[in-house]
Amino acid sequence: MFPVAKNLLMAESDAIRHVSDILDENFRAAVEILLNHRGKTIVCGMGKSGHIAKKIAATFSSIGQPSVFLHPAEGAHGDLGVYSPGDPTLLLSKSGTTDEILCLIPVLKKFASKIISIVGNANSPIAKLSDVVIDISFAKEADPLQIVPTTSSIVSLAIGDAIAAELMSRRSFSKQDFATFHPAGQLGRNLLLRVKDVMSPLSSCAIIKSSSTLREIIIAMTEFPLGAALVIDRDNVLSGLVTEGDIRRSLKKDESFQNITAKDIMTLSPKYINSDSYLGEALQVMESGPSQISVLPVIANGTALDKFKVVGLLRLHDTYKH
Repeated sequence: MFPVAKNLLMAESDAIRHVSDILDENFRAAVEILLNHRGKTIVCGMGKSGHIAKKIAATFSSIGQPSVFLHPAEGAHGDLGVYSPGDPTLLLSKSGTTDEILCLIPVLKKFASKIISIVGNANSPIAKLSDVVIDISFAKEADPLQIVPTTSSIVSLAIGDAIAAELMSRRSFSKQDFATFHPAGQLGRNLLLRVKDVMSPLSSCAIIKSSSTLREIIIAMTEFPLGAALVIDRDNVLSGLVTEGDIRRSLKKDESFQNITAKDIMTLSPKYINSDSYLGEALQVMESGPSQISVLPVIANGTALDKFKVVGLLRLHDTYKH
């Protein structure tokens, strides 16, 4: 089924695997140029290569490698003011003959810009004028006509990602570093906020005892509608957890529900999260099991694992920006 689509995807994945096998001194040299430059990087491409160049520039900036996309045609009409002396340039061109880029190169040389090119022809004019050449001439296009930028685009993008990954590794770039450049959105939220910042504190949670009746459980969960009740018998030590699902299952299973207590239906060893953990860690706990967890007891920072001193409840809903 879908043989054309399957062949295209296989061709693109084969091309990426192939490029990983032939990374050489040119790739190392490209990384070294960017690694040793304290200013910004200019990424330039025309047409479909321009779209890939925009993404590469955005990725570089997100890992602390200040980068901007330069449209080659606009560059010749005033946008070259973005350059500071010595700013390196990453050029993308499958043919290696893009006129708009060729017109810029002599000017870039005057800026003392080191030129790194990702080209589909190592003998092309752009390649010959570059300081470092990453050759993707092996990458035949994967569409039925072999003319639409498919494989060449995905390989160029992959090389950009590979350079970014190498820069991250060489600079010991951390999740907290990434959060510094990406404070908004769910990624930033996961890396910057801790569980204690968004959890419902104990005073806002349904708290019951293991001896609580089903009626008492429902009343507590109605007063504090978080989807679960914490079973605490003494000193804020967690004995178990009762969820709305536990109640529904118990009613379906046992018609004599008048005699049901929390002890009969609670989860004895629920998963939990430390209050000082980052939201990303909590999400991993909630989503990593065979079924997604919608509520998670929060234990105090430094609590011994055999005591489970609970300080609140985290809902899956709380972890997302809303």
